[in-house]
Amino acid sequence: MAAVPSLLSTSDARRDTVIDSAVIVFSQAGYLGTPVSAVAAQAGISTAYVFKLFPRKEDLFVAALDRCFSRVQAALESGAIHAEVQTPDAVLAAMGQAYAELIGDRSLLMLQVHAQSAATVPEIAAALRAGLGQVTTFVQSRSQAPDEAVQRFIAYGQLCHLITVAGLDETVADWARVLTSGIRHI
Repeated sequence: MAAVPSLLSTSDARRDTVIDSAVIVFSQAGYLGTPVSAVAAQAGISTAYVFKLFPRKEDLFVAALDRCFSRVQAALESGAIHAEVQTPDAVLAAMGQAYAELIGDRSLLMLQVHAQSAATVPEIAAALRAGLGQVTTFVQSRSQAPDEAVQRFIAYGQLCHLITVAGLDETVADWARVLTSGIRHI
């Protein structure tokens, strides 16, 4: 039986593997704390080949961040599709639930947090703004919610990051209860 040809070239497939590996590795130690060799090891290829695909560490981090925001948008779309009714409030609620499930994979959440902390690197700041712009524009157009509701949705997403990263779900102090009230994560 003849082998079915791959839709991706070997370098395209390796590029995807490297980006997926970069999401995982950069999410653990951040931009500054992660050598490219760690991404190469996770991907199972040589550091030299990673540099062939991504000549600079910034390029690799930006590719990982772009992948992250693409996955966020895909999750939001899936949530929107599954909203019980297609009203702005219902679509936003379904998107929020889908996002809460998505960040159960802490690598996507932590990559966004690390991108914020590395925003002094111009390429990373630009990619972070582009990703936030992509997500915000998508949420606006897909939900048809007013700007204030979209702002609140994005703000709650950032609050979800804080709750998850700081472990506030397990904190019993009154102030933590105020921040976590009504917000649940998978």
